[in-house]
Amino acid sequence: MHMTKTVGIIGGGPGGLTLARILATRGIAATVFELDEHPLARPQGGSLDLHADSGLRALREAGLEAEFKAVARYDDQGDAIYDAQGTLHFQHNEASAGDRPEIDRTQLRSLLLESLSAERIRWGSKVSAVEPLPDGRYRVVGPAGSLGEFDLVVGADGAWSKVRPLVSSATPAFTGVLFIELQIDDVDTRHPEVAKLLPRGKISVVGGNQGLIAQRSSHGHVRAYFMFRVSEAQLQQGLVDTSSPARAREQLKALLPGWAPSLLAFIDACNDSIAARPIVALPVGHRWTHRPGVTLLGDAAHVMPPFGGEGVNMAMLDGLELGLALAADSDWSQAVKGYEAAMFERAAIAAEGSMQGMDFLSEHALEHVLEHFRGVQQELAALGSH
Repeated sequence: MHMTKTVGIIGGGPGGLTLARILATRGIAATVFELDEHPLARPQGGSLDLHADSGLRALREAGLEAEFKAVARYDDQGDAIYDAQGTLHFQHNEASAGDRPEIDRTQLRSLLLESLSAERIRWGSKVSAVEPLPDGRYRVVGPAGSLGEFDLVVGADGAWSKVRPLVSSATPAFTGVLFIELQIDDVDTRHPEVAKLLPRGKISVVGGNQGLIAQRSSHGHVRAYFMFRVSEAQLQQGLVDTSSPARAREQLKALLPGWAPSLLAFIDACNDSIAARPIVALPVGHRWTHRPGVTLLGDAAHVMPPFGGEGVNMAMLDGLELGLALAADSDWSQAVKGYEAAMFERAAIAAEGSMQGMDFLSEHALEHVLEHFRGVQQELAALGSH
């Protein structure tokens, strides 16, 4: 009989690390298996906005609110909406008035990692399989053999989860939207014309079945995402040749006829880290029959399009609620079952909203986007009047 129950978490992203931190503060041993060799082995992505009732709540319950506030950018919550000809249609200048402060992905991961004992993270751990054992526990297996045995294994390993097949046959499907991600370094000094267009926060360009979202990170770094509706065949052929940055820039500009030179300047200013990001999603309302000893969180459970910024917030809320459930109930099977039931419901709502957000790339997109942002501005104005 195992007196001290243990948790194996597959994946060291925000959701998995939030779970590990919540468990650690409540005296439950958890081990995180992360494929990366070390924290800076690869770029973690751009900026994230954390939401009051999910990501921010998770950090508060994890005892990391002060650490977050030390690096968060409350002044980067501004928005501006342009059309493809460069006409400004909407601007929200009260950048620090919202409740969705920004933080770089690398900063968020760092503050979560620093809150955990080093021995809790197994870097460079490739998980090949998760195998059930006769006693109801599970063995995590790597290329060289067993990595450990656990009372509960949590798949926090993203869209292409190795744990998901234990509970679900569902796999993510291409949504018909492709992002081309660009990065701009030291924008204020090296590219003042771009910096002027993007002084704080982010801008969105709505151009029918094409679009752009560009966003500030810290230290003068910008990430820009040009978006296109494409077919499976176009995706397979490759819309732009990312192996040749110079060719990719020319191809990308050729895909945007009629776009204002001020907006195409994002392409000219970018460094050579150009990447194609097909947007995939699990079915809205994805769920599974509870299986004792294994569960999922974050993208492994409900990967969705990034419109609305719910992905990381849902993952952190998953980590929080699963951790609290395990700490509160000695019957872990029932605790996980309760967590899953609640998660299925809220994830379905978030996923439905994210799928609707793909209207950003549609013929009537500008009208829909402006209606949304004016509603947000009215809500902020109402809050400010109280």
